[in-house]
Parts: sequence; C-alpha cells; structure tokens
Amino acid sequence: MSQRVTHTVIRSEQFCKRSYTPGLDHPVFDLLLPLSRPPHQFLERLVVKDGTKVTLIPVSKLDYAEAQDDYVALASQGKKHLKQQTIAGLEAGLNPDRFVRIHRSYIVNLERVARIEPYGKDSRLAILSDGTRLPVSRAGYARLKALLDERPSR
Repeated sequence: MSQRVTHTVIRSEQFCKRSYTPGLDHPVFDLLLPLSRPPHQFLERLVVKDGTKVTLIPVSKLDYAEAQDDYVALASQGKKHLKQQTIAGLEAGLNPDRFVRIHRSYIVNLERVARIEPYGKDSRLAILSDGTRLPVSRAGYARLKALLDERPSR
C-alpha cells in the first residue's frame, strides 16, 4: 500500500473508534468500520433508529436482511425494521459462519434456513423455518451449499 493510502486508513480507523455510532452515522463509515474491528469480532446487536425511537436487535434474532437502496430491511421475529446502512456494510459486520449472502439483495441467518428448493431453470429459493421464501442466486447457492455442508446435522 502506498504511504498516502496507509495514512488515510490509519486516520479513518482513529475516526471510527473515536466518534462512530453504528447505524446512526453516514453509511460510508459502515464500510470503514471493518478496518477498525479486530479480526473475529462481529456485531452482537443492531441499532435501528426511527425518529426518536431506538430499537436494539440481537444478531441472534435476525432472520434475514434485504437491501433497499441505501437501506436494509432487517427481518426479526416477524417484524421488519428499516436501517440506513448498505447491505455490504452490514455483511462486513456479521459472522460469516452464521450469515451468508444468498443474493445481491439478501443475507440470511443459516440457522433459519429450513430447505432449498429449485425455482425455474437456474434459480432456487431458500425456505426459512417461518415459511418466508427468499431468492438464491447461482453464486449465493454455491456459498450457501458450502456452508451448509460444513455444518453438522441438526
């Protein structure tokens, strides 16, 4: 890395550690946050701000996340919460052993996947334990299958 880039990354890390509040600041900081997070340290809860109301969602209760422009819709316990964050920023903070990107617009909690069904010629659907049906891309299917094959049977 060039000296200029290294200096910028170091300053960004210092800024994130000093004054960043996940989900409450600008979405660009969500992309910088993984640079300041120690390896193998992942989000434990998500902060969703709606006006003056702040909701905390434990990551273990998150069923899936759906991209909606610069927002993500977080599905948890039958409710959806809208958070101003990119899906890439959210994905960077989630444990990749528990969450997988199954489509450009969806991240799913592996523990919620009940089965995978074919849908059309080259596509599939992930059926969650609550009956929710999510599209799975070809690349997402490969990632999902690899992670499910690694997990011991329930």
